[in-house]
Amino acid sequence: MPTKAPPEQIEPKSLDDYLEIMSKSVFQSGMSWQVVETKWPGIREAFLNFNAHKIADLVEPELEQLAQDTRVIRNRRKLAAIVSNAQKMIDLEKEHGTFKQYLRSHGSFDATLKAIQRDFKFMGPSGIYHFLYVVKEEVPPHHEFEAAYKKK
Repeated sequence: MPTKAPPEQIEPKSLDDYLEIMSKSVFQSGMSWQVVETKWPGIREAFLNFNAHKIADLVEPELEQLAQDTRVIRNRRKLAAIVSNAQKMIDLEKEHGTFKQYLRSHGSFDATLKAIQRDFKFMGPSGIYHFLYVVKEEVPPHHEFEAAYKKK
């Protein structure tokens, strides 16, 4: 069976880029990455190209509309988590100057992982590793991560 290639890395230009990558990790939690990849263009469109400020301002009726939208993975808790995560990103960016400075304020991968788990919804160790890797933050080699963080 062929192994999956590592995900493509990006140089985040704005909070929207961070939100999009984090949201992909949220949707991939407990799901096949192929399903998420296939639906991603529709998800991006439904989520207003992951404009963090627009997503953070979504209210219940708009969230309910998203929960009925066939372009997205209609897990109500994950949809609400993305709105909550956008709000938290905006708050952390205000507090730290930039979101990148928030990510780098913890001193180690383990501390960053714990902070993201505390601050964001639907972000477990594998999702956080994926998120940090894609946005070009420092992560341990994958085999070391697997040995240290995968449930036995």
